[in-house]
Amino acid sequence: MAHRPKNPLIPTRDGVSPSCVAIPFTKPAPWASVLQFLCERLPVITPAEWAQRMARGDVLDDDGRPVLPDAGCTPGARLYYWRQVDDEIDIPFEEHILFQDEHLLVADKPHFMPVTPGGRTVRHSLMVRLKARTGIDTLNPIHRIDRETAGLVVFNLRPQDRNAYHALFRDQAVTKHYEAIAAHQPDVAFPLTRRSRIEEDVEAFFRMVEVDGEPNSETRIQRIEVSGTWARYALDPLSGKRHQLRVHLNALGLPIAGDRFYPRVRRGPHDVEDFTDPLRLLARAIEFTDPVTGHRRRFESRRSLDWPND
Repeated sequence: MAHRPKNPLIPTRDGVSPSCVAIPFTKPAPWASVLQFLCERLPVITPAEWAQRMARGDVLDDDGRPVLPDAGCTPGARLYYWRQVDDEIDIPFEEHILFQDEHLLVADKPHFMPVTPGGRTVRHSLMVRLKARTGIDTLNPIHRIDRETAGLVVFNLRPQDRNAYHALFRDQAVTKHYEAIAAHQPDVAFPLTRRSRIEEDVEAFFRMVEVDGEPNSETRIQRIEVSGTWARYALDPLSGKRHQLRVHLNALGLPIAGDRFYPRVRRGPHDVEDFTDPLRLLARAIEFTDPVTGHRRRFESRRSLDWPND
């Protein structure tokens, strides 16, 4: 049986797109009610909270009608709800829109903000903020940068263009320029190119490490300014492995200022943020030929990196 797409008429709420869960095709349904099904399928939300959400009209059927807690289960029926994090931490920094036309929106993201909702952050993710701000429910990022990294993120507006824009990154037809402030080692000669094999750390899923084997990552690095024990670097990644720039600089003995994972874990992914000490890594510029319009595109961040105090 073909997978049915989500109903596009179910709206976003405050920029949050609806999540969808389907009742399995089991006859008779083993759940006495929709409430019982939701509590079993999505137990991270308590039964009391599910009942409250349903009473408020925050759970809808495929026709956009509120589903009551005592409603019976219909095999194959789809239910829509909106992710909520009651104790979500406010991110006290603002994103900026640098460019927008009928095809693309380019945002200048601050540090600490994830591009898409996940974990403890929903309303303060970049995508949700932009949807709430612009009213464009079809916004979709065509690439990602780390939550800790500031700088450029490109979104496409029209679903019919999405595959063409994603193919740019899949085919490595995009030129990306980054900037970082990291340790200064006078004996390291620049410019240089770092090639290595990067894999997930088997002892800490949130870190990446260099391992033996055929290289799967490449970064061109240039030192452009020195200030005491720190230096400013221009970084041009030729591949897109997770944490690639952080891992490559750290492997050279040049850890990025404010990095909480490299060379050692100072704060885990679920620890409280220190907004006074951001990762000094910036997605400075991005260039590509637009696959929809044929125009040459170049965008540049207006943000800057501050030198560390120490």
